[in-house]
Amino acid sequence: MKKWLLRSVALLVGLYAVLFATVLTAMMRPPEQFGLAMRYLPAPLVWGGLPAPRMWLWARGGTLSEGEPAPDFTLPKLNNKEEQVTLSSHRGQRPVVLVFGSYT
Repeated sequence: MKKWLLRSVALLVGLYAVLFATVLTAMMRPPEQFGLAMRYLPAPLVWGGLPAPRMWLWARGGTLSEGEPAPDFTLPKLNNKEEQVTLSSHRGQRPVVLVFGSYT
């Protein structure tokens, strides 16, 4: 009976470790690839059974430190025309506030 219980616990720990490693590897990929991987994993298992919020923060933490300039990037303007805005075009002129999210 003890061998059966010990093997069951070892199997569960192994499965948990594989799930942990799989999700962490997916979180470290670009968002499109992360989304493709998450399509096949049950969200309650990932976000309820793993320390997923901490894993996400660690995987997406980046390498910037306080006081370092943000990397340059270009984004389309809100008017959805061919116009774009680049962060470096505002450097040294005025503060820039970036807001990410959806208001729909």
